[in-house]
Amino acid sequence: MCRWAAYIGAPIYLADVILAPAHSLVAQSSRAREAKTETNGDGFGISWYAHRNTPGLFKDVMPAWADGNLGSLAHHIRSGLFFAHVRASTGTSISRANCHPFTVDNWSFMHNGQVGGYSDFRQQVDAGIHPDLYTHRTGTTDSEAIFLRALGHGLAQDPKRALERAVGEMEALSSATGTRPHMRVSLAVSDGTALYTVRYATDAFAPTLYHKAMGNGRLVVSEPLDNETGEWQAMPPASFATITPEAVTLSPFTPLNTLEGTALAG
Repeated sequence: MCRWAAYIGAPIYLADVILAPAHSLVAQSSRAREAKTETNGDGFGISWYAHRNTPGLFKDVMPAWADGNLGSLAHHIRSGLFFAHVRASTGTSISRANCHPFTVDNWSFMHNGQVGGYSDFRQQVDAGIHPDLYTHRTGTTDSEAIFLRALGHGLAQDPKRALERAVGEMEALSSATGTRPHMRVSLAVSDGTALYTVRYATDAFAPTLYHKAMGNGRLVVSEPLDNETGEWQAMPPASFATITPEAVTLSPFTPLNTLEGTALAG
């Protein structure tokens, strides 16, 4: 399982999240506390918004703790909205194309979790990606597939419903294979102006997700970056959140199965 962090607010240096805290994202790449695996060394990535509508993107297969380029970039880049991710593969290959975040036009997306039996229905997943978006399918992960399917379901018009459909379809395909857990997901997605997150699972083990105010902004993370436990608020399971620098607005997240011949199962 992976670890990630997203920030929205007044511009800060990426290093303030990725490197500086005692339990920074780079620290979590080798010593995660709340993940299935302590080590998240199968690559990393950052995306950030600054002076253009589309995000900057840097990712590689090196472990985050071993890549000096990441440290240099993080010390020099300031942004008011950025994503950072360290990866632990759940079965797909270790490659740059499979590292998060994933970007299409002005959108950024990153994910932590798993889809039970994904390797058994990956061809069906790819077939369900809209043809106009399939050219953006550079890797083989379930994460990228959720993103592209959500874009095809109208992510720009209704992010919550598009993600409910994309996650629901993947859950239904997993349910048809009988492989559990059918779905565990925490994700973040942004168009460069707004930030949305999801925490959801078909069992009792939704991946952890927290948020807190950070100066004139707000931070969302897989696990806290410090030991100030009273300042971090856990996102509830089965929730969709709209994140602004000032507040977190929650609503229920209910995956929608729109595939014929499949059924959702808890």
